[in-house]
Amino acid sequence: MPDPPAPPTDDVVELRVHGVSGASAEQVLDRPNLTQVAGDRNGGFFRPRPGYPDTHGPGGVVLEAYRWSDLPSGTAVRTLSLVFLLPFMLCNVAFWMRPAGTGARELLVKALCRLLALLLTALYVLSVAGVALDLVAWKCMASSRCLAGRSWLSWLGGQPVGLRLAVLALVPAAAIGLVWWLGARPAQTFEAFRTPPTSTVSAHQLAAVGQWDAAPVVWRLRAIHVTAAFATLDAVLLSARAGGGGASSVAVVLGVPAGAVLATCAVLVCWHAAITPPAPGRVDRLIRILRAFACVLTAVVLVAVGTDPAPWRSGAGLPGYAVTVAGMFAAQTLLLLVLWAAVLWARTGTGGGRPLRALGAPVLGAVATGLAVAFSAELVYRAADLLDRTDPGAEPIAVGPPLAYKWAIFGFFLAVLGASALAAVVGVLTRRARCRAATAITGRDFPDAPPGAAPRLRQVQRAIARARFTERLVPLAISYAWLAGFGMATSTVGLLGLEPGTLIEGWLEIPAAFVHFGIATGSWVIAALVLALVIGGLFAYRTAEFRRYVGVLWDLGTFWPRMAHPFAPPCYAERAVPELARRIAYLTGQGHRVLLTGHSHGSVLLAATVLQLEPGAGDRVALLTYGSPLRRLYSRWFPAYVNPEVLDEIGGRVGWRWLNLWRDTDPLGGWMFSPHRPGEPTVVAGPAGVVDRRLRDPADVVVPPDDSVPPPILGHWPAESDPRFADAVRELVDRLRRSP
Repeated sequence: MPDPPAPPTDDVVELRVHGVSGASAEQVLDRPNLTQVAGDRNGGFFRPRPGYPDTHGPGGVVLEAYRWSDLPSGTAVRTLSLVFLLPFMLCNVAFWMRPAGTGARELLVKALCRLLALLLTALYVLSVAGVALDLVAWKCMASSRCLAGRSWLSWLGGQPVGLRLAVLALVPAAAIGLVWWLGARPAQTFEAFRTPPTSTVSAHQLAAVGQWDAAPVVWRLRAIHVTAAFATLDAVLLSARAGGGGASSVAVVLGVPAGAVLATCAVLVCWHAAITPPAPGRVDRLIRILRAFACVLTAVVLVAVGTDPAPWRSGAGLPGYAVTVAGMFAAQTLLLLVLWAAVLWARTGTGGGRPLRALGAPVLGAVATGLAVAFSAELVYRAADLLDRTDPGAEPIAVGPPLAYKWAIFGFFLAVLGASALAAVVGVLTRRARCRAATAITGRDFPDAPPGAAPRLRQVQRAIARARFTERLVPLAISYAWLAGFGMATSTVGLLGLEPGTLIEGWLEIPAAFVHFGIATGSWVIAALVLALVIGGLFAYRTAEFRRYVGVLWDLGTFWPRMAHPFAPPCYAERAVPELARRIAYLTGQGHRVLLTGHSHGSVLLAATVLQLEPGAGDRVALLTYGSPLRRLYSRWFPAYVNPEVLDEIGGRVGWRWLNLWRDTDPLGGWMFSPHRPGEPTVVAGPAGVVDRRLRDPADVVVPPDDSVPPPILGHWPAESDPRFADAVRELVDRLRRSP
């Protein structure tokens, strides 16, 4: 019988999508000579150059790579904006971590997340106003010693208090304009890729990521936040005028409309129908009018405060500012408690599930708020330290920050200290169980390992034990969230005028020197964190290898659209997912079959893309995922978007031509349906049971005859060079070619 003809080498295209490592297209395809066939410099599709050898992959497939790593952070300006907008980004991600469900429970969680985001914007304005108005205009300019040698301040020092406040209020107004500009400018990169919703995509919510136009929602939220920011600045100035003495009527006349603007903004962000499309046109008109009114009102407040002839009463700080800051911290703490209760209530409507599941919204919300409070406190604290030029033994200059900020820094120090201690305790207590499981795994993987391989076996066991610590991160994150919330709650003690050291020494008999040490240490920790983020952002832009570690945070955080905080970095999925769907539709329309291979976060992009394919396109598509966090991380933290039903539909849409490769040494990726090992029965029945393929890692613990070192422990690294990856590609290609 004659041999069957060789399959054509251009009927199947293997489209590879990298993870958050920021790998180049040459690294993804493991080919040195590539050409871009679609896309632009921010993201595009690459193939080996024709005419060069080895241009095809396993099974004769045409190799193609989609590189998206420059979409989240393609320029230095954008990268630095991601650093400074980190709390906003985390708060926006918290919105997507809500439990699965619909109805009043879901709307309540969404409203609380958006209200928390609005408070973060107000806190941003308060922190800048604390430096410009409280420290500089009120405290420093009232002291000749503080103004000495500072010509950039002394020119305003002899002016009336109201004029000083009005002039320096332009600083927080400029800060509002800065985030307004940063929130609007990057979206231009993705405008050409926005697509209207269609009825052919999946009903699951993951299909909505990048599928519909989020620009109207972002515009409405941005306009509301800008309005609230200007109204917050007005409130600071008017509360100072009201508490500054005299019989001025400015605070009363202008305070009412400023308060009404703030209340209207709070109602609008909680009104789901006014934010999400299709919102009525009158709502957009109302938002435009409200924003214009807030801008005009701010200008009127500046003129009124600057020209008001009523006298000002001297004091240690800007009147009303310390109370406003403490009240903000109290409001954020209370809102987080309500969010916890709302999420727990929402979980009861979905069957609950495991005790620690679907708690991501309040956890990350607390982390974002705690980080914003820490950044704000550090800004004011460092500015006060810069202005204070007290010589040792001399009388101090009264330019210190409000007590609420000192308590906030001390609370941050305690939260970090407590979380670090708890992580160490959990690591020690779980080490034996994790090492025991790792020993059992290596015993099954390498039953005939020689005695000389014992050191290598211990290295593999340690890698597996570290990878299994990922499951312990959930309770640690919850614990830190509560510690951060407690730290914010203690900030309200500043309303009583009590210093942290004095109070704690009197109540708990802890030396005040230790408390002052904690405040100083917490301040330096926050400063080091900010510096590390700035340096990391710059190096992540300039160095691809550094981005592998630092860029993970940006790539994961900017995957989700801006549905809660409009000043968060733009969502690159608004371009990546439609672009992938268009490319797949084009290739299948040209008669090709397409094998989608996604590593790490690339598998998440492909999952959203598969759910958006047109009917019939999935008949010519197969899926290969490796190092995928879909089940292990996303289903735990984003249960409304990744759950067993979503995974089943993804498999069904590609005709269950799906293989998932995973390793025990991987701290992020894992199995999808069944954690069985080769030769063991599957945990689930049907086609889902044969999706998962476990890869032994490393391939061996002894040195091969043709090498001088044992095979490496790959962990979460890509698997394209692994022969078992090539075998999986050949199997799926064969199934694609045999499918009708």
